[in-house]
Amino acid sequence: MEMNDAVDTFAALGQPLRLSVLRRLVQAGPPGLTAGQIAEDHGTLANTLSSHLRVLSAARLVTATREGRHIRYRADMEGLRTIMSFLLEDCCGGRPALCRPVIAEIADLAC
Repeated sequence: MEMNDAVDTFAALGQPLRLSVLRRLVQAGPPGLTAGQIAEDHGTLANTLSSHLRVLSAARLVTATREGRHIRYRADMEGLRTIMSFLLEDCCGGRPALCRPVIAEIADLAC
């Protein structure tokens, strides 16, 4: 991942509603949620949410699939892996053993 791509990803997460939406989609897992469900969960208008979802999609943090009249959103696990790998790629100045507890905790949370 290039530095500018990482900056764009972090900028997308630098807004409270977008961060909350991404966390909710991670929580929802592979089934994801429709835009209407997300808007209802967060007490926001669909058109407001739509612009935030576009930002998250552009940052490769969510994917969208059309289902008839609805759009279903899911956390883009590959995009999340990419940004997490970017953060940890030079972990601990070449001493990866120091990062193993962090990686193990993330892995435990994912289960």
